[in-house]
Amino acid sequence: MAKEKNIGITVKKSEDISEWYTQLIQKADLADYSSVSGCMVFKPYSYAIWEKIQSEVDSRLKKMGIKNAYFPLFIPEKLLQKEATHVEGFAPEVAWVTEAGNSKLDERLAIRPTSETIMYESYSKWIRSWRDLPLRLNQWNNVVRWEFKHPVAFMRTREFLWNEGHTAFATQEEAEKECTDIVEMYGKFLKDYMALPTLLGKKSEKEKFAGAEYTLSLEMFLPSGKAIQGPDAHHDGQNFAKAFDITFLDKDEKKQYVYQNTWAITTRMIGIMLMMHGDNKGAVMPPNIAPTQIVIVPILFGDSKDKVLKVTKDIASKLKKYRLEVDERDEYSAGWKFNQWEMKGVPIRIELGPKDLEKKQVVIVRRDTGEKEFVPIKDIETKVKETLEKVHNYLYDQAKELLKQSIVEVDDLKELVKVIEAKKMAFAPFCNQPECEEIIKEKAGGAGTRNIPLNQKFEGRCVGCGKKAHVMAYFAKGY
Repeated sequence: MAKEKNIGITVKKSEDISEWYTQLIQKADLADYSSVSGCMVFKPYSYAIWEKIQSEVDSRLKKMGIKNAYFPLFIPEKLLQKEATHVEGFAPEVAWVTEAGNSKLDERLAIRPTSETIMYESYSKWIRSWRDLPLRLNQWNNVVRWEFKHPVAFMRTREFLWNEGHTAFATQEEAEKECTDIVEMYGKFLKDYMALPTLLGKKSEKEKFAGAEYTLSLEMFLPSGKAIQGPDAHHDGQNFAKAFDITFLDKDEKKQYVYQNTWAITTRMIGIMLMMHGDNKGAVMPPNIAPTQIVIVPILFGDSKDKVLKVTKDIASKLKKYRLEVDERDEYSAGWKFNQWEMKGVPIRIELGPKDLEKKQVVIVRRDTGEKEFVPIKDIETKVKETLEKVHNYLYDQAKELLKQSIVEVDDLKELVKVIEAKKMAFAPFCNQPECEEIIKEKAGGAGTRNIPLNQKFEGRCVGCGKKAHVMAYFAKGY
């Protein structure tokens, strides 16, 4: 038998969530660090999660009539500078290529921090008439943002993977409807696949995307006491259209500027999911996103090994529609294998030994609660389906309860500061002025707005400056 080393996490999530998370991603074989500061390696297990996110989101985008394309990684400096607010927002994070081989380049090339500028050069050539609209393209790619905040694997890295949608419409109404439809699609995906509840709202003036009219975001609150932004959608109005001269002749032969949106979901979601659902034994994967939904661990002894393996194969055949592993390794003990699959967060473990064989049953173990149940082999298909649904619902309900318990409504700055110090999220009246948000952030130890719920009717006094406030906003520290 192989020498069995301890694969467990050595700190509790509730005591040191940062160290817990670092150990989790390494011991669950999800990621590795690279020699490039702030850049990480996606190991096959985490990349399989990203592939599932990609395939599910991509199929939804295609149903909405959006097509995939690909644009260059390198962006000439002159293009990046065309929209002033946009370039100002990204300038500190841009990595530049200045040489090729031994030759200096005539013009610096930005390594894609986002693709508006390189794509819209083409859009200005392709769009001529109202018949060319809407133009709705998406690309799956990597981007580089050379920020200098503390890197956290998946959550905040200098290179990450995402989709970026870039769409152009003849009317503002069409564009704004798509913006809402997209962010709602992302929200439903996060609920149905990653068991993540979200707060949908509009980013503050200070926090909106550089170059956008407004940004819609999905915010989440993690057990660390910090909030984090998930997918978003930006309504860019005609800002980029005017900078890049993206115009069309309408049905009356009049020249008009298009209205545009951009939107994205990133590999950050993997980290959010791990931190939200994981426990002291390791990862806990929601069944719909888990690379492996079920693991069967046969308990093998010499005299009964063949019989147990035969029934194991029969069970595996019955469950072939699921993402399933059979762990037949005999160099490790059953207990060690149980711990390893728990570390990897597999939603259901099925155990089958000689005594179970005699009773024509299996043991089904839920990863989320640890509950064990003896199930007749003849009922295995029904029970597995039912259990996977229960696991998903339990994880979602737990995360939803955390979010609910973490939001505290306040109406003055002292209360807001107390809420932030208690590692919760404040919900407070806000004037939505960038200078006021800076003051609040300074007083609240770095906590800023997360987003502002839509369609509000509110009159009050801003928690920061005391002036008239027309909205309530969420405030929290973030990643």
